[in-house]
Amino acid sequence: MSEEPREQEPNYEDHPSHHDDRGEGDERDEENGEGRDGEHDHDGEHDHNGEHDHGHEHGESGTHDHHHHDVEELGVAVVTVSSSRSLEDDAAGDAIAAAVGDAGHEVVVRNLVADDYDGVQGEVKNLVRRDDVDAVVTTGGTGVTPDDVTVEATESLFDKELPGFGELFRRLSYDEVGTRVVGTRAVAGVARGVPVFCLPGSENAARLGSEEIIVPEMGHLAGLARRDEGEGGDETE
Repeated sequence: MSEEPREQEPNYEDHPSHHDDRGEGDERDEENGEGRDGEHDHDGEHDHNGEHDHGHEHGESGTHDHHHHDVEELGVAVVTVSSSRSLEDDAAGDAIAAAVGDAGHEVVVRNLVADDYDGVQGEVKNLVRRDDVDAVVTTGGTGVTPDDVTVEATESLFDKELPGFGELFRRLSYDEVGTRVVGTRAVAGVARGVPVFCLPGSENAARLGSEEIIVPEMGHLAGLARRDEGEGGDETE
């Protein structure tokens, strides 16, 4: 196994962020635990026996609220894929857990698995079968070294792929790492009705993906993925 950090993965730490919406000293308010504009309202209740308050609402005159399936409070599993780290030395996992908690969700599982195809696949497979897990976020193993197997191990579990996640992540990452973004294979999909997101192993990449994409969208995706068949609706809700 190669030791981290892997040179083949984009080094987000060496490139300053150029997002227009980040002011000086902002640091995304993670240290203060402050929310962001557009943060979800998490007044719903999450039942770890598998029941959720989906906040069904409809507009006036028969209009349809495209977010009435959203799960307002989710149980999230965070999995770090690494053969050299420990949970006590896991800045990327910490960044994901902080983003999830700051948004009002709950980290119900925090695990670390080695860079091993069967180990990664078995971990994700077990997590999506749990009643208290509404979303899974992995960090690490998305690069191009021989032991980067997270993508291969998880994609085989997907019932549906979410190509827009990887596309948007790479678009946002370009501002930080430039053309080295081609070295990341971040992916996402739905397995057994549970959204699964696979992020690179660097702290900055984990923070970018979780704060900018995963946290804003995982409640909506989880609600759509688990809604009853036959309800209809536009796939772009």
